Amino acid sequence: MASPSLPHISDLSSLPDAHKTQALDLLFEPSPEIHRTLVPVIESEPYSSYNELIEACRQAFLSLASHSTASSPNKTLLSILGSHPRLGAKKVESAQSVAEQAKLGGESEVLARLNQEYEDRFPGLRYVVFVNGRGRPEIMEDMKARMNRNDFDKEVDAALQAMCDIAKDRASKLPVQAAGQSRTNL
Repeated sequence: MASPSLPHISDLSSLPDAHKTQALDLLFEPSPEIHRTLVPVIESEPYSSYNELIEACRQAFLSLASHSTASSPNKTLLSILGSHPRLGAKKVESAQSVAEQAKLGGESEVLARLNQEYEDRFPGLRYVVFVNGRGRPEIMEDMKARMNRNDFDKEVDAALQAMCDIAKDRASKLPVQAAGQSRTNL
């Protein structure tokens, strides 16, 4: 089985939706809400790089966030944020998340408790962070600090920024097909 690759950015907008959603799954996480939100972003204009596309995706996410509050959260936004696996979860859908969380090891009781505390503090949100090689103690301290800050809007912003940082990191590591070859090789 061939390793996953992204279509060339110049080909992406002209590909069938199934190929666009596969690319989004590689960059973000598999999620119908991500697909519904971001396929139109892909189709909206030509992009010269995946970083440029991901920034446009971030703007689409921020637009959803601007219509969301702690007392009346946007359900699409919550679904998008919930597409990321819980930190240290044993069952993780995407191969990228498995690799990114490998340094953290399996879900410990402490990490499971912190995930639950976070989700109790911020109903509907999931703690999303760009691990970026940091170990479990540093990540758990970040989670505690974000809970202590106790600001729903800042949590949404932090989670969306983390999702896009993760996507940029993934884009930098995934092979990209040559222009014009994406239609036949995906």
